[in-house]
Amino acid sequence: MEIQNSANKDIQEIFRLYNIATDFQKSKFIVHWPEFELNLVQTEIDENRQWKIIIDGKIACVWATTFDDPQIWEERNHDPAVYIHRIAVNPEFRGQNLVQQIAEWAKQYALSNEKRFVRMDTVGENTGLINYYTKCGFDFLGLLKLQNTEGLPAHYNNATVSLFQIEI
Repeated sequence: MEIQNSANKDIQEIFRLYNIATDFQKSKFIVHWPEFELNLVQTEIDENRQWKIIIDGKIACVWATTFDDPQIWEERNHDPAVYIHRIAVNPEFRGQNLVQQIAEWAKQYALSNEKRFVRMDTVGENTGLINYYTKCGFDFLGLLKLQNTEGLPAHYNNATVSLFQIEI
């Protein structure tokens, strides 16, 4: 297993994994990811904020990071944190604890960037995801009704989010 930045050549696979994740969300939950803009992913790749796990030469999982997430984390955004977004797992690699691997990687990534927290959110109160993310080492901080969602992807409009963090 190797973690590295995604590259332009990965864009088609990134969107394939997003589509698979969205289809799964539609089958299980009311809220699901919208179709993401190519320029969003392209910017993340250009800024070295789009990541992938490679196993046996295949992309097993993708996600994005940022050091700033004010609309979701509000006043807590001032804390030194790494924010994880849009984890999408290749179905061939489900059940291999990849989110746990991302959490371990993110702790080291946070330390190397002088951050004290690893954070992520998910839309809604999905008890299955809450339990899964806490098993992966995240603390569940509770629910937050978003106030300002202008410019965020459509699934955040009028949403309540579950907040998670790991303190380093």
